[in-house]
Amino acid sequence: MEFKRTDTAVVFIDPQNDVLSEDGANWDVVGESVTENRTVENMERIFEAAKSGGYEVFISPHYFYPTDHGWRMNGPLETSELETRTFARAGQLDLTGFRNSGADWVDRFRPYIEDGKTVVASPHKVFGPESNDLALQLRKRGMQKIILGGMLANMCVESHMRHLIEEGFEVAVVRDATAGPRHPEWGDGYQAAIINYRFFAHALLSTDDVLDGMR
Repeated sequence: MEFKRTDTAVVFIDPQNDVLSEDGANWDVVGESVTENRTVENMERIFEAAKSGGYEVFISPHYFYPTDHGWRMNGPLETSELETRTFARAGQLDLTGFRNSGADWVDRFRPYIEDGKTVVASPHKVFGPESNDLALQLRKRGMQKIILGGMLANMCVESHMRHLIEEGFEVAVVRDATAGPRHPEWGDGYQAAIINYRFFAHALLSTDDVLDGMR
């Protein structure tokens, strides 16, 4: 893939405290993978390169509102997220308690996300972007190629990758700008994702590779 600021976007999924901070609700299951991959550091390197290089940046966040607790069918991860109040917000139009919560941005990402230029899509509600406006926002700005990272590797990132490919975008996943959960029964989510990225993504790159391509 060749990256050009005119047609290539950086898309980060769930750059939020509950999955990337030591104080987050999911650190026990994702912390080792985040630490090993230097996920936060690599995401910040890409943020900085995108902003300095004039690339468009898009965020697809994950929020749960009180009404979502009325769902009557959930998979194992959805059940866990609701129980642990992962990405919990007071309401769609209510920011009470949001600042520095698990649903808020990782603090070191805040200058990049809140610069008035980054596009924050409406929240995806399960894993993929089918329920939000990410694809619309990308197309409205003429984006055709995507540099993809964020959390969780085998859940939201993989679901976004698959859907965006189906929508006709060319997608490069950054393997060390993501991370996944490790579960004693379910397995290593990061390794499962890497296998599927190799089958589906147009490119599977390191952060160093991406930074070289963005220059």
